[in-house]
Amino acid sequence: MHTTPQLMTAAKSSSSSTRRDFLRHAGIAGAGLSVAPWLSGDRSSTTAAETGSGNMIVHTQTPLNSEPKLDHLIQSWITPVESFYVRSHAPNPKIDPGSFRLTVEGLVDKPLSISLAELDGMFESTSVVSTMTCAGNRRSEHSLVKPVGGVPWKAGAIGNARWSGVRLSEVLKKAGLKENAKHVWFEGLDEISKGGDIIPFGASIPVSKAMTDQEGMPGALLTTKMNDQPLTPDHGAPLRGVVPGYVGARSVKWLGKIVVSDRPSPNHYVATAYKLVREGTPVEWAESGPLYRFPLNSVICSPEPNAKIVPGKVAVSGYAYPSGQPGTTIAKVEVSADEGRSWTTAKITSPLREHCWVLWKADIRLSSVASELVVRATDSRGNIQPEHADWNMKGYMFNGWYHVPIGAE
Repeated sequence: MHTTPQLMTAAKSSSSSTRRDFLRHAGIAGAGLSVAPWLSGDRSSTTAAETGSGNMIVHTQTPLNSEPKLDHLIQSWITPVESFYVRSHAPNPKIDPGSFRLTVEGLVDKPLSISLAELDGMFESTSVVSTMTCAGNRRSEHSLVKPVGGVPWKAGAIGNARWSGVRLSEVLKKAGLKENAKHVWFEGLDEISKGGDIIPFGASIPVSKAMTDQEGMPGALLTTKMNDQPLTPDHGAPLRGVVPGYVGARSVKWLGKIVVSDRPSPNHYVATAYKLVREGTPVEWAESGPLYRFPLNSVICSPEPNAKIVPGKVAVSGYAYPSGQPGTTIAKVEVSADEGRSWTTAKITSPLREHCWVLWKADIRLSSVASELVVRATDSRGNIQPEHADWNMKGYMFNGWYHVPIGAE
């Protein structure tokens, strides 16, 4: 088995719809792109590979990639571990907690090798409630325009949890940052087959993000607990990074190594993946920067697509989350039953916090001709969720208005 060298320091159609109407209803900006011959978004049936049991939709078994059904997802503001989406690029590694050590190296004055017991004993424990979402959440809606690669996530690749551990900033202070330290690399203990090599899943964040702790909101955490219980193997036990405000790909599971550097990580999942590209040329891949902060978004979780509804008052509910900009929260959620010509303001039913989603409810009056429900959100900075989302090859960061088709009973 070949292993790569050690990390160096230095993307609703109906028979009567026009193509323009299709793109508008799908909330996608994709001029010049051909429509896929199938519908793989929330408005279509799942494939056999996506059909799970209970309240989870399982996209792949090995490695496990699963998401909760939307009506189940919003039953509580804190997402139970068993209802939290799982994103993995390789099978769960087998790790002995007793012999586990986290290493910190690179542009530091004092390289570290820390056991779990030492991590707990040397640094103050802290907890934070923060939403985590996959960069590919709602990816299936990109495929309404043109196929995209990756797990065909619906809108459930998101969850809100209480994460407990130690501040990354304190560990870095213990190691001592050199003057030219600009980025912090994370390396998992999983083994991914890629291009004939075996590589770990990796990520990196700017040192400035790692070191910027606000009151009640660390820049990043090294966590051992989720919802006050030890991490499960699916969620990165015994140790995972959590980076509030950033896409989930930056919160590396099974974290085993931290490298401080003067540049972003050369790991595949930073250097050549998790980027917004449309053409896929080598130049575009090289020039596109890594994805960091997630965008403003909102989703209708109930009623489900194509539900038969009697005209009149109907209860609508879902989630919304602000962008990862510091200090930003959701200010307003609005629902429309007439394609955005008029809006009803929803009631937010959960706490308002930085880097956290909100749950919301609204009573909407449907006419006999209403064919869909639409939601959009506004954040505390005045930003409004865009009507359309640009198509990209990997189907990342989809945040156009969320549409749910309905049928008259």
